[in-house]
Amino acid sequence: MRVEEFDYHLPPERIAQAPVPRRDESRLMIVDRARGTTAECGFAGIREHLRRGDLLVVNDTKVLPARLRARKATGGSVEILLVRPAGGDPARASWSCMISSGRGLRPGSRLTIAADFEAEVEEWEEGGRLRVRLHAPDGDVAGAIHRHGVPPVPPYIRRGPGDPREGMDRERYQTVYARDEGAIAAPTAGLHFTRELLQALDRSGVGTSRITLHVGPGTFRPVRTARVEEHVVEAEWARLPEETAAAVDACRARGGRVVAVGTTTTRVLEWRAEEGRRVRPGEGMCDLTILPGHRFRVVDALLTNFHLPRSSLLMLVSAFAGRERVLRAYARAVERGFRFYSYGDAMLLT
Repeated sequence: MRVEEFDYHLPPERIAQAPVPRRDESRLMIVDRARGTTAECGFAGIREHLRRGDLLVVNDTKVLPARLRARKATGGSVEILLVRPAGGDPARASWSCMISSGRGLRPGSRLTIAADFEAEVEEWEEGGRLRVRLHAPDGDVAGAIHRHGVPPVPPYIRRGPGDPREGMDRERYQTVYARDEGAIAAPTAGLHFTRELLQALDRSGVGTSRITLHVGPGTFRPVRTARVEEHVVEAEWARLPEETAAAVDACRARGGRVVAVGTTTTRVLEWRAEEGRRVRPGEGMCDLTILPGHRFRVVDALLTNFHLPRSSLLMLVSAFAGRERVLRAYARAVERGFRFYSYGDAMLLT
């Protein structure tokens, strides 16, 4: 398939720049794959479209305030996006990062983030990333990142230095169940849930289990190949706990549906899939790219936001529900004034 087959027109004003006042006040489009029907409701109405015995599987990764604004020795401003710590430990001082301007930077160059917080260039890495060593008072790198970093919202959400909405982003660009810090982007399908809504679903017999996938730049890297089949999503660290594997088995036994909350959760469940619609617990680098033609072995329903044209995320959703059906739903969402992308509305594909 050619990448342009996953294109669609989106007016710029449909790109949400901030979340709605309350998480579950966003809108929800329901697409029934078997019947070919589409319906709409407020997100809290998802309770009417989930059944007793269903299992929600969520991604509990927590977003790191990974965007650091710095200055070069020459005085030029630069943004650092922390991607991955050396050894996988966020408390470590050495990080692989992306940088807005690498001109003039060489090993030993210093970038000033704050009066007591600097980044020292160690080396250029393969793929154009930079490895830096962070220097903080008393060696408390993690504390310095949290004091001086800001949420790494995507570039289509416009934020300038000192934007007052960055304080709101610290809370709202994070799910209410986030607990395992390591992502540089939120698993946005989960942003719509409140604790009260999750409790109401639990009382109605809908269970919740967790996986972890630390979302990195690979999830959002543009598809630059001419053909879809040639694109590979960069591997990202993930974990599927034993209790989640057991919950999936129990869901199957009672005739419930496994409902993946987001594309990252979908990737992990399908990455750990076994025959018989079971999943295997474990952790490691999730290297699965889901494209049209993928045979889904675990996921029965998918909750997701509306994604960018020509993106691997749109291709994953199309693999689950069919390209033509998904693009028709997107066209309807544009017509009906739905809000798109990370702070936008949601879609439930059943």
